[in-house]
Amino acid sequence: MDQITELFKHLINPQWIIEHGGIYLLLLIIFAETGLFVGFFLPGDSLLFVAGIYGGLLSESFFNVPFALIMFMIAVAGVLGNVVGFWFGRKSGPLLFSRKDTLLFKKKYLYQAKEFYEKHGGGAIFLARFLPIVRTFAPIVAGIVQMDGKKFMLYNIVGSFAWVFSMMLAGHYLDKAFPSLKEHLELIILVIVLITTLPVLIKLFFGKTKHPAHVHEDTKAPTDSTLS
Repeated sequence: MDQITELFKHLINPQWIIEHGGIYLLLLIIFAETGLFVGFFLPGDSLLFVAGIYGGLLSESFFNVPFALIMFMIAVAGVLGNVVGFWFGRKSGPLLFSRKDTLLFKKKYLYQAKEFYEKHGGGAIFLARFLPIVRTFAPIVAGIVQMDGKKFMLYNIVGSFAWVFSMMLAGHYLDKAFPSLKEHLELIILVIVLITTLPVLIKLFFGKTKHPAHVHEDTKAPTDSTLS
């Protein structure tokens, strides 16, 4: 049990992930956090920011490839994660709404992602990239409501590249402007987590989540207006 707790602490520590897991663990975590519902707790935003700060180290540890290629690979991992989530939603979506909560699955997050999708339409796939927890469940919900596959892929690709490149470039260039940035990583990570999770926390504690009386009615194929 102590080993599992220790592993969990490491997995939510962006600096440890970069220094010990390198590009391989980073790719795995971004993939899991953007499409597998068990990955909602992983530190996507802060991890990408720290990855930008340690961009040189990541490049050196992976055959000295250019930093741009590192960002491209991570963005592709995000795209693939969403594809898996979308496929999973199409195949088993209705069952998720009737599933009981577990340690790694909270139905309330699924409802929040569904409401977010209904409010923003197809653009929710893009916007969700910048919202922790929501980005994990948004592609699953898109699959559940049978969003058009081509439209989903467009928002998926654009959203993943915009999210990855913006977060990593911010870390990369801020580190160049302020060389002492690495000395304050814990504070920076805390600030990023607070900023990115604030909208989700407000929704969680002050918003009203609609729980449909009948899952079948709520998960039927959407009309064209739903996807706009």
